Amino acid sequence: MWTQFNELLVKIDDFVWGPPLMVLILAGGLLLTIRLGLLQVRKLPLALKWMVKNEKGGIGEVSSFSALCTALSATIGTGNIVGVATAIAAGGPGALFWMEVAAFLGIATKYSEGLLAVKYRVVDEKTGHTLGGPFYYIEKGMGKKAKWLGKVFAFFGVCAGLLGIGTFTQVNGISSAVKNFFDPNDAATVAIPGLGTYSWAVIIASLVLTVGVALVLIGGVKRIAKVSEIVVPFMAVIYILLGFVIIVCNITKVPEAVAIIVKGAFNPQAVTGGVVGSMIVAMQKGVARGIFSNEAGLGSAPIAAAAAQTKEPVRQGLVSMTGTFIDTIIVCTMTGLAIVITGAWQVEGLEGVAITTYAFNNGLPLPATVSSFLLMLCLVFFAFTTILGWDYYSERCLEYLTGGKMKAVNAYRWLYILAVFIGPYMTVSAVWTLADIFNGMMAIPNMIALFALSGVVAKETKDFFAAKKDKEA
Repeated sequence: MWTQFNELLVKIDDFVWGPPLMVLILAGGLLLTIRLGLLQVRKLPLALKWMVKNEKGGIGEVSSFSALCTALSATIGTGNIVGVATAIAAGGPGALFWMEVAAFLGIATKYSEGLLAVKYRVVDEKTGHTLGGPFYYIEKGMGKKAKWLGKVFAFFGVCAGLLGIGTFTQVNGISSAVKNFFDPNDAATVAIPGLGTYSWAVIIASLVLTVGVALVLIGGVKRIAKVSEIVVPFMAVIYILLGFVIIVCNITKVPEAVAIIVKGAFNPQAVTGGVVGSMIVAMQKGVARGIFSNEAGLGSAPIAAAAAQTKEPVRQGLVSMTGTFIDTIIVCTMTGLAIVITGAWQVEGLEGVAITTYAFNNGLPLPATVSSFLLMLCLVFFAFTTILGWDYYSERCLEYLTGGKMKAVNAYRWLYILAVFIGPYMTVSAVWTLADIFNGMMAIPNMIALFALSGVVAKETKDFFAAKKDKEA
């Protein structure tokens, strides 16, 4: 039964993430890159400066930095550690190249999403929440006739949070990492009727995680932002340092690894020995996992950006785009290089987090136990904050769908906590495939809106920097 279900999911995933959607996302990023004059290159230093410098007197629920950390909490997660590994395992090292291409174009996309989120946001009179995101810039930017498209986005946003990227994939990644470290040989197991036999490490991890998530979610967006603002920067720095050490310790292998990645992007069989199919497969896996990781084009990050205390849409757009730069250009690149340098992607029998664990164990000048523990720690905290971030996203989507009915949102919150609890007992392949499907269905209405509103983005940007130049003159 599970096999047939997995096969059905794979067919749906292949259809959703076929060439049309990849072209839509990449073409959208390319269009915005051109219309904004390579803004992701020209204004990146300014964006990084404003990333940590909160605007004074802005309207919103949280600071710009807190909004960015909330968005990063949802993006820096299993996608960076497990997602990169699964992409390379399925599409070969060339998948990393396409992940980087998608990310470069995605920086312009993320900028546009952040700008539009603030420009078209509203304050809900019933709840006092500052609401914004694709559903509002679709409705207010494209007109009331397009409201149905905003509803479609919000529906799949709820599904993605509850059944995909927000819960199952993250919890599955956490439980797998904890089990691989504390009980790799299944020495301590228990049989659960109707589900199978599981390690006690998995069961204890799911219980602790569920309680932790529940305690934070009950506090709402401000508590989510507060936790994210502390955990995300701390764990990101540790992970980046570990990746940097691997690269430095294996610096002589880096040129060869880069050559393998580039060659694998255009001729995967020459690198994999025929194990991986075609360039389309490498592109598909790279783009899909890249979007899963940095969420550029997905439409999720602007939901957090809308809550930022700012008066300037362009300023928040610049802050938002740093998320994709940090998430993919830095963090995913380090993970991918570590996997290719150490040959972890070629080791038979490894799946998901085990691939990255192998890379860290063999790439770091540390005992395997220490490197495994550090990687597990990073994954646990990254995934934990992703769970929190996506609850915020999906709650806002549900709030839009129900017209601000908080009873429905509160009930959903408990369903979300339940999904966290049962997440470890889902199969790895089914979990990631389901997440890919929902991601793709969210991206379609959001990208349509970005195409339609690209002129608004270009004009807002031009006017802002012209005024800034006049002010400085």
